[in-house]
Amino acid sequence: MSVSRITVAVILGFVALIILSSAIYVVDMTQQIVLTQFGRPIGEPITSPGLKMKIPFIQKANVFEKRILEWDGNPSQIPTKDKKYIWVDTFARWRIADPLKFMQSVSNELGAQARLDDVIDAVTRDLITSHDLIEVVRSSNREMAGAELDVQTRDVEPVEIGRFAITRQIFQRASEQMPRYGIELVDVEIKRINYVEEVRQKVYERMISERRRIAEQYRSEGRGQSAEIRGQKEKELERITSEAYRIAEEIRGTADAEATGIYAAAYGRDPEFYSFLRTLESYKHTIGEDSSVILTTDSDYFKYLKRMSGR
Repeated sequence: MSVSRITVAVILGFVALIILSSAIYVVDMTQQIVLTQFGRPIGEPITSPGLKMKIPFIQKANVFEKRILEWDGNPSQIPTKDKKYIWVDTFARWRIADPLKFMQSVSNELGAQARLDDVIDAVTRDLITSHDLIEVVRSSNREMAGAELDVQTRDVEPVEIGRFAITRQIFQRASEQMPRYGIELVDVEIKRINYVEEVRQKVYERMISERRRIAEQYRSEGRGQSAEIRGQKEKELERITSEAYRIAEEIRGTADAEATGIYAAAYGRDPEFYSFLRTLESYKHTIGEDSSVILTTDSDYFKYLKRMSGR
């Protein structure tokens, strides 16, 4: 075989390899394919995985995701029905349900993200502006425990729809518009709600005022309980003091009675000797070293001294 024939064979083999590689493509299990010929889609979308064939150089395999994709919207400033301006931040999960319609309407995922921005933001704004702030923030009228929260929620309007129901309405209304783009919405949720700066300051001031009112309520209750405790303490102290005085008087009376009985018994046995002892006791308590006593000669107080001097 000549060199020229070998060269031609190599070239033909290389061309055949290029043609074959252009004709064969692989569909992954996470992908779905739309074939286009000269820019126009042909046939049905290919969703089953495996090795596939197409006309080389003429047909093109356009790959789209089968998995669930994410959409994260930008925070939007929206007024509520009661004229409270808030920042609303939403997110969603979606997938390509009809790749052919998807390609014809939005071309690619970037176009789909832009379309989701328009639809979900518009539906969210429409529903937020149709409800009061309390409906957007809370999901139910569930009562929260504690005196503090009772004060906080005393003047709050009741929730009729709630945040969860509003979120479901956003999902339903947005889902109704997605099939025309070959998109299926899986879920839509509100990520965060926040007040604008002007409203936030008023909310902070109200929170401070409520906390002060709660603190004053606690102080008032504490003062009332303190006065009650002090009153009970004074009452109990007075009762204990009265009881102790009564017991002391009873003991003192019993002791005086016993002493009187002893004195009477002693006097009854020997009155003269009893009188003598009592007189000596009186000398001991009334006459000291520096005492001067002036008595008459017939004084009973002097009679025992007189007898002693007579001896």
